[in-house]
Amino acid sequence: MKQAKTARKKTPAKKAAAKKTAAKTPAGDWRARTLAHMRAMIKEADPQVVEEVKWRKPSNPAGVPVWEHAGIVCTGETYKDKVKLTFARGAALPDPAGLFNSSLDGNVRRAIDIAEGGTVEAAPFKALVRAAVALNEKKKG
Repeated sequence: MKQAKTARKKTPAKKAAAKKTAAKTPAGDWRARTLAHMRAMIKEADPQVVEEVKWRKPSNPAGVPVWEHAGIVCTGETYKDKVKLTFARGAALPDPAGLFNSSLDGNVRRAIDIAEGGTVEAAPFKALVRAAVALNEKKKG
């Protein structure tokens, strides 16, 4: 006698976990290379920035890299189709080069999504990092 298969619905959390691939991104993968390149630019923009891995969980055991200087500057996450750099207080930052291309409707955060083969101009990106640090320092006052 065959047993009927029960359909299991994915919860929003499971759907999000399925899209993320940070824990499964091999070192030579384009996402790992892109994140490493952005990490280097962040460090060049602010040599005092500290990188820490936060928010480790079963769906993302590698966690999320977070760059901080007087507060969170930005986070970096890898997804199946992009690398996302989210600036904690991005809505308050000047972006004359138009680097922010994601989370534009939010009141606080802004993000830069980088697809495979995509690039981010170094000078405007470093200026954005420095502006985020200056905003954090002003807030700490």
